[in-house]
Amino acid sequence: MTTTTTATCSYLHTCQPPTIQRLRTCQTRHRFLPRTCAPVTRRLKLVVVAAAAETTRTMKAAEDGVLLKKGIAEFYDESSGVWEDIWGDHMHHGFYDPDSTVDVSGHRAAQIRMIDEALRFAGLSEDPTKRPKSVVDVGCGIGGSSRYIASKFGAKCQGITLSPVQAQRANALAAAQGLSDKASFQVADALEQPFPDGQFDLVWSMESGEHMPDKAKFVNELARVAAPGGTIIIVTWCHRDLAPTEESLQPWEKELLNKICDSFYLPAWCSTAEYVKLLQSLSLQDIKAEDWSQHVAPFWPAVIRSALTWKGLTSLLRSGWKTIKGALAMPLMIEGFKKDLIKFAIITCRKPEYVYTGSKMHLHE
Repeated sequence: MTTTTTATCSYLHTCQPPTIQRLRTCQTRHRFLPRTCAPVTRRLKLVVVAAAAETTRTMKAAEDGVLLKKGIAEFYDESSGVWEDIWGDHMHHGFYDPDSTVDVSGHRAAQIRMIDEALRFAGLSEDPTKRPKSVVDVGCGIGGSSRYIASKFGAKCQGITLSPVQAQRANALAAAQGLSDKASFQVADALEQPFPDGQFDLVWSMESGEHMPDKAKFVNELARVAAPGGTIIIVTWCHRDLAPTEESLQPWEKELLNKICDSFYLPAWCSTAEYVKLLQSLSLQDIKAEDWSQHVAPFWPAVIRSALTWKGLTSLLRSGWKTIKGALAMPLMIEGFKKDLIKFAIITCRKPEYVYTGSKMHLHE
């Protein structure tokens, strides 16, 4: 009997993994050997528990991702009409001289200036031989940036958004402005873009990175669809960079950001420095970043003033709770800017003359 037992349980003393079937065989036939089988049983149970916990976390993350995308889409489905009615077709901050005061028409001009300043910062030339010919607008809103860039450069622009309402309106505006052959828009996920590798000379993300739950995957997708030598422009809200002695933000800072996240359907924030590290990890070139917080300071107070007009209030009441909740959070944005917690950053870079395939870059022949 001893010989048989040794043969049956010999895998316990070799490099063979203790599979569930083997464990069951050992437990069933040799219950009288607990000292031999018990350690393996405990180890296997720990492995099973750990695997189950990881599966639960993965499923929870996937569920959270679906709910986040649904929330973002519904938020912009509801609010885009209100925004366009009051502010026009550019759904982003304006660029201002520090301490400037302007009226609503001046704010619309500042939004156009934001596009031009971002293009200038990235070093894009208006020289016909150097200007981008193909552009992707990641998180396009109702297509204001795309139509402007298409007109400015004569480029062909494709925009993506999670909001069906935005995509439909963006295409309608392109048609109305005679740009249907230059600018088109569709519903798509920025983390799984429906484009082949290396397609676009300019990858444009104007205030969409805030909504990305996986910043690494987001940046990876921007790099993937950029053509060799193409430019990537990210204009986004960030939290402040951490000091060398800090491991995380302070509790009050986290609490404030969480309140903003809840209102605007945002996942966890990151810093400008973290974006730069992600770009460096992909071997992207000419990486530049700058804090433009002082250049957008007049924007949120102006948005609040416009919301408190009769037109603004009636539009908010008609739009729905998600838009109202976002409007109520606007003072929190101002608080975050004033306390140097929230930063408005621009980060640009250039994809090297390499072919990008999957997670690797190869020299472009």
